Amino acid sequence: MTLLLGDVVPDFQADTTTGPISFHHWIGEDWAFFFSLPADFTPVCTTEMGRTVQLADEFAERGVKPIGLSTDTVTEHPRWIEDVNDT
Repeated sequence: MTLLLGDVVPDFQADTTTGPISFHHWIGEDWAFFFSLPADFTPVCTTEMGRTVQLADEFAERGVKPIGLSTDTVTEHPRWIEDVNDT
């Protein structure tokens, strides 16, 4: 399946670090910014996640909700979040 900017993404359910979501309900009327992370604790992924958090207010002002897609499990993320915050 090919998705292009402005396409409507099919709805899905996901377990996230902030709890379970139904994507369409979570996104509401906003835009989503998907970014993928091959693994937690990698230097590039840690800096990407940290910078995304730093820009949270800028995204919110524009009606954009970032969502990171990782190959690691939700149960592994809390330790990584601590590392991102330290970095």
